[in-house]
Amino acid sequence: MFGRRKKNDSAKDGGAAEQVVDGVAGDEQDGGEELGTESAPRRVNLPPAPRPDGPWDVSEVPGAPEEGRVDLGGILVPGVEGMELRVEVAGDAIVAATVVLGDSAVQLQAFAAPKKEGIWGEVREEIATGITQQGGIIDEVEGPLGWELRAQVPVPMPDGQTGAQLVRFVGVDGPRWFLRGVISGQGAVRPESAGVLEQIFRETVIVRGDGPMAPRDPIVLKLPNDAQMVPDGVQTDDQEGSRFSGGMGQLEQGPTITEVR
Repeated sequence: MFGRRKKNDSAKDGGAAEQVVDGVAGDEQDGGEELGTESAPRRVNLPPAPRPDGPWDVSEVPGAPEEGRVDLGGILVPGVEGMELRVEVAGDAIVAATVVLGDSAVQLQAFAAPKKEGIWGEVREEIATGITQQGGIIDEVEGPLGWELRAQVPVPMPDGQTGAQLVRFVGVDGPRWFLRGVISGQGAVRPESAGVLEQIFRETVIVRGDGPMAPRDPIVLKLPNDAQMVPDGVQTDDQEGSRFSGGMGQLEQGPTITEVR
C-alpha cells in the first residue's frame, strides 16, 4: 500500500523525530563541504564497510532485481505480506519510502555519496547532535545492521506535556550511495522484534544511476505505474489491521497512493 504526503505537513503533526530526520537531510545537501572542522574529530575519509548481507547495489543482484520488490526507481523495496508502503514528497520529488508493518515502520532514504568514502559515521554524529540539542537522548550501539543510533526524541503530548518517542537510526554505505533507515514503533521499543524490518532494509536494492550527483543529494524516487490514489483520511480494509501510530508525521497525513500486496 502506498501513501504520499509532503514534508511541509510535518510541522502540523508534531513529528519531532521526522523533524530531526529532515534537518539532517538538509544539512547533508547544503553543508556537506563544511564537514571536518577542527572543533571535533570527524569520521571522514573512511572507505565503506563490507556489505555481505546487503543492502545491495543494483549491479550486485543477479537476474531481475525488481522481482519480488516494489520498483520506486532509485530504490527497489522488498515486498512483504501485509505491509503498507508510503512515499514522502519534497517539492515535486519523491525522496523517501516508509514501510509500515503491524506496529512498526522503517523509513528508507538513499543519498549519493563519494565513490571511495563512507558517510554514515559523520551522519550519525550530525543526527546525534540534532537530537541532543532538542533535549533528546542518544545511545550509539552496534546492532544487527552495524553501528546505529537508538534515540529518545522529545515529542509534544496532547495534554501539552513533552513525551519521548523511541527511534532507531540505521545506515549502510555502498558504492557511490548511502542508505539510511529510521525504525520506529515497536521495532524501536523492542529492537529484538524488528527482524522483518531489518531484513527489508538488507534486501533493499539501490539504483543510483551513472549521472553526476553531489555527495548527500537524495536519490529521487518514482511511483510505480500501477499506483492507485486514495483520498486523505480514507482508511482501507488493510489499514484497519495496523495499530502503528508511532508519532512519525509522515505516516499520518497526506493523500495516499495505494497498492495492496
